[in-house]
Amino acid sequence: MLEPGESAPPITLSDQHGATVTVDPADARYTVVYFYPRADTPGCTAEACGFRDEWEAFEGADVAVVGISDDPSEDLEPFAETYNLPFTLLSDPDGEVASAYGSYGEKQMFGNTFDGVFRNTYVLDDEGAVVLAYEGVSPEDHAAAIVEDIAALDD
Repeated sequence: MLEPGESAPPITLSDQHGATVTVDPADARYTVVYFYPRADTPGCTAEACGFRDEWEAFEGADVAVVGISDDPSEDLEPFAETYNLPFTLLSDPDGEVASAYGSYGEKQMFGNTFDGVFRNTYVLDDEGAVVLAYEGVSPEDHAAAIVEDIAALDD
């Protein structure tokens, strides 16, 4: 898990349309990078829809939002379309970027052990430094809490 003050690793991955995207923190005042385990599952859908529902607040504060999972790009496009997600979803099939962010590793579910994405979120400043870090977040109301935390950064 990255801590506030650390430099965020670079991100270049395929988006929900299959295009290669490089996240540049200089493109916004802040950039939210949230990692989620699986598109179109209940928790991940609630989290994504939370970011969608807070989209005007993020845009108004010049905050970019990027969601990253190990889903293939072709699974991300219908997820984004079905839930009308206005932000970029990125595919990290090998978990390389998630690992660099301390957001990928061994998990257990239903008695099975496997490697997967942890539900963590980072807020980066325009120079690419981590300013906020959230580990093992609850998907409900997470986006609204980030909006409040970003506003508090500016106080």
